[in-house]
Amino acid sequence: IPTIATSVPKRAFSWVTKKLMGEVGIPIVTSNRINTPEVAEEVLEEGCADMVSMARPFLADPNFVKKAISNKTSEIIPCIACNQACLDHTFSMRLTSCLVNPTACHEKEFQYEKTDFPKRIAVIGSGPAGLSMAISSVQRGHRVTLFEEKNFIGGQLNLASKIPGKEEFLGLIQYYKTQISVLGIELVMGAKVKTESLIHNFDEIVIATGVKPRKPVIKGVERENVVSYVDVLTKKASVGNRVAIIGAGGIGFDVAQFLVSEGKSSTLNLDEWLKEWGVADPEEFRGGLAPNGPEVVEPLRQVSLFQRKNERLGKNLGKTTGWIHRSTLKAKNVKMFSGVNYEEIRSDGLVISYGVEHKDFKMIPADTIVICSGQEPERSLALELEQRKKTYHIIGGAERALELDAKKAIDQGIRLGISL
Repeated sequence: IPTIATSVPKRAFSWVTKKLMGEVGIPIVTSNRINTPEVAEEVLEEGCADMVSMARPFLADPNFVKKAISNKTSEIIPCIACNQACLDHTFSMRLTSCLVNPTACHEKEFQYEKTDFPKRIAVIGSGPAGLSMAISSVQRGHRVTLFEEKNFIGGQLNLASKIPGKEEFLGLIQYYKTQISVLGIELVMGAKVKTESLIHNFDEIVIATGVKPRKPVIKGVERENVVSYVDVLTKKASVGNRVAIIGAGGIGFDVAQFLVSEGKSSTLNLDEWLKEWGVADPEEFRGGLAPNGPEVVEPLRQVSLFQRKNERLGKNLGKTTGWIHRSTLKAKNVKMFSGVNYEEIRSDGLVISYGVEHKDFKMIPADTIVICSGQEPERSLALELEQRKKTYHIIGGAERALELDAKKAIDQGIRLGISL
């Protein structure tokens, strides 16, 4: 049973400690998925516990309590319960840190000294790399203009937030919006920045333009029944009842979760979530486990996941959360195929074979083929600057495309920001 991952509803188990209030003679402490002062206050006001325990939120923001007392809760860096740099690191014998706050446990590496020489800095792209870079630069005393081609900030964080169970990314985007306002970062949205303007108006140029989906070379990939994961998550594409997903990395798993649940999230409904995982009242059932197990809900679609590597699908998902994703998709009857060759995409499905010998051809019926086969850096602006012999810095997915790697992007952004 998941207890602290991001897909667990907030304060999911405070109803359990409430049962003990008044029944024992010592203070009751409750914990798990309590990551804001507001949620903590709700728990106390409802008499669920005498005290609230938090851990990861203090890695995300060591000034959590100070900001809460100062009525600056909107400025608290939110813990998104991803586990990627805290528990995943701990159980891999690596130094603990935090995805949203890479300075955690690395404080001596991040020195925010005020600059004696303020610069005019242009940051192009408002994904996690560009946002963290802009914030850290302004905190040092530089003047930053943040350019975003779309009409909203957040980059790939917006796609992540659409996955059922990953709604916490919305809170991270809101935090960045608050920081832009509080720190006075100039934000220019809805237009593509001109290279000429960058060259003549700024001392430093930072390219944080992110990634674009990679289109694999497969016979039939141009067919109308082939769509990208971006179009699926933004609901620009119509998706049929039988779906084949090419690529089984983190994005492939996320898209599968999105499609089998049609974007509806049990994370936002505690009763549904408890039934989904077979959690019951421990007063009635030993260990709090429902006698009939998890409630089986039929998936809205038949989904199959495919990957070229001949290894277990989801092998490289988070060390402490990967099992949750695999279990969830298994419960939704998602079929998984590894070690395949993509021979051809047809109007009625996907033709695959196995091994270097391309043996055992098989036709997988599918109405829609979703491409989740990786990303490529978006470097068109960088190439223009190179042609003009203008130096620049490049960070995040634009520097190296690796899934939706917010951990690397935020770390790179902050490190660059404090170095200029």
